[in-house]
Amino acid sequence: MLCATEAFSQTAASTAPDNNGLDFFRPPPNLFQFQYEYRTAPGTTRDVTTQTLNLRYDHAFYLSPTLTIVTRTDLPLLARNTINASNPNGDYLYGVGDADIQAAIIHDIDTRWAVGFGTRLITPTGADPLGSGKWRVMPIMGFRVALPEISKSSYFEPIFRYDVSVAGDPTRRNISNLQFGPALNIGLPDRWFVTFYPSQDIRINFGDPITGQTGRLFLPLDVRVGKKVSDHLAASLEVGVPIIKDYPVYNSKASFG
Repeated sequence: MLCATEAFSQTAASTAPDNNGLDFFRPPPNLFQFQYEYRTAPGTTRDVTTQTLNLRYDHAFYLSPTLTIVTRTDLPLLARNTINASNPNGDYLYGVGDADIQAAIIHDIDTRWAVGFGTRLITPTGADPLGSGKWRVMPIMGFRVALPEISKSSYFEPIFRYDVSVAGDPTRRNISNLQFGPALNIGLPDRWFVTFYPSQDIRINFGDPITGQTGRLFLPLDVRVGKKVSDHLAASLEVGVPIIKDYPVYNSKASFG
């Protein structure tokens, strides 16, 4: 998968050395991102390629010096070459994917520790095969611990999510999977950074099986390298490859911007 992310912020909060726009627990007041993703995954007769241009907007409400509410909206624009009865040649189909909205509350316990939780609502705006056909709810929780012993912009940030379908097309598969990302961000000199497991790509599937599934676990090696180019722009490259693919989420993945 190839993914490009460009993050723009209009306020001074994003100019801090430890804020590259990717930290769940250190949101800038306003953040707009373009995310391009290229992903391959097992299909019925061959691998399926999905290209996504995701438009994302984050907004933070600072209720107190230690309490923040963050909202997020995503609008994915997809191209996918699934082979099915309506597309027997496997041509690329273009359209809107499943849009979502998210809200989370973050509490800074002290300068080192923070905790947070929230919920994402995913709507079935994408037509088959670009969307899931399901209304889904995704509870989110995690914590952050700063690692100033390494550098002032280093931290460990494990985040758990549970993606579960609650309504929608009864003929489409039910979704129920645990998602986990134990993000370890290492701040490097000259505004560079490297993050291990920046995305919640570790999955355990409890829902209906997908094509090629032989078990419940998907465990990738996922790494992002990036640089804060300016006070309002961050660029990164993320690469993910499966280690255990009993539940085959993807064959390969990467991120750049």
